[in-house]
Amino acid sequence: MATAPLVTRSFFKRAYLAAFLCLTAILFSTILAPTSAIARTYTAMIIDGDSGDVLHEYRADHKVYPASLTKIMTLYMVFDALERGKVSLSTRMKVSKRAWGQAPSKLGLQAGETISVKDAILALVTKSANDIAVVVAEHLGGTEIKFAQMMTSEARRIGMTRTTFRNASGLPNRGQMTTARDMIKLAVALRKNYGSYYHYFATQKFRFGNRTYGNHNNLLASYYGTDGIKTGYINASGFNLVASVNRNGKRLIGVVFGGRTARTRDDQMKKLLDQAYIKLTKEGEILVPRPRISPEDKILPADAQLLMAKRATRREAEQPGRIDTETVVTRLKPESASGWAIQVGAFSDQRRAQEAVLAAARTAPDVLRLTRAAVEQQASGTGIVYRARLLGFDGENEARAACAALRRENVACIPVNAGDAG
Repeated sequence: MATAPLVTRSFFKRAYLAAFLCLTAILFSTILAPTSAIARTYTAMIIDGDSGDVLHEYRADHKVYPASLTKIMTLYMVFDALERGKVSLSTRMKVSKRAWGQAPSKLGLQAGETISVKDAILALVTKSANDIAVVVAEHLGGTEIKFAQMMTSEARRIGMTRTTFRNASGLPNRGQMTTARDMIKLAVALRKNYGSYYHYFATQKFRFGNRTYGNHNNLLASYYGTDGIKTGYINASGFNLVASVNRNGKRLIGVVFGGRTARTRDDQMKKLLDQAYIKLTKEGEILVPRPRISPEDKILPADAQLLMAKRATRREAEQPGRIDTETVVTRLKPESASGWAIQVGAFSDQRRAQEAVLAAARTAPDVLRLTRAAVEQQASGTGIVYRARLLGFDGENEARAACAALRRENVACIPVNAGDAG
């Protein structure tokens, strides 16, 4: 009878210990991991890139997780090292075991291999490679921790008062925080201080080894005038984007945090930028119309599209906002093209062809982000025909699949061999 209390005391002692361990685990997970209280917080800001005037802001000073937007500062530090002569574009940087062990997204180099500074820049801009971010950090700072301290110090110097960096990649860390306003400051400082390197952010494709990596920034192909700069995502932050757009000499810089998906993030950024341009120009929205198709949703032959284009050009001549797409759409002669492409229209007016190909790219950015927009000039019996095409497909099947995606969005499309007269 005397053993019953001992068993009871032993049972409660074990239960207490188990409860204590559970509470400890919960406490540590709360300390180390991002909390849901600030997870996926939507914040946004748009400024006039020339004057600095704020055109839109929503919770712009609320702290959020930067995710891979962190790599903008990592690249800022690389550009600084290039300017100071600490490295050159050909400098080789060694991959450590720690860099090799980083979580995706990554380039996948093995420990002991090396990568040039130029390839590292392109890998960070396009692939958003976490392993290469660590390679850069260790080469420039000795350790990633030291490099993160250097990043934070530089952030303070350029006015990012509410930003703290703990790593070079943007992988989850509770202490790594920023704001929409601070990211705007970073984008402005990067263009101002290292403008000669800014063109890297417009890179749409990066070939390394036997693979080609596309830029995650879909706006480069889907929103006219976009020339940079970077996307980011971790679960706690949602989908983030810093974008810079230049239309007819007027530059806007925007930041969006907390998108539910990449598409909703992109759509929100486009909406905010459109509204900002309307606010600036007072002329109404600059429209990028879709290619026209028949009421029966059938693909029209080239001569029919030409007729429709002529009528449409007369009707739309008085619309405000002229779209000059020469800087983002390649103009090709037929004999210069090769491989498979898709055609989204044939027009008598070059500008309408340029608008059509950009509209198609905007309609299905996930499918078309590795392609190149082009307008090909072709002589015909009735005059010059401008064919709106997207180039760069590996084969006929891939081109047909892209056309199928566009048709689902009610956009006319036919797969073509890029060398055909079509």
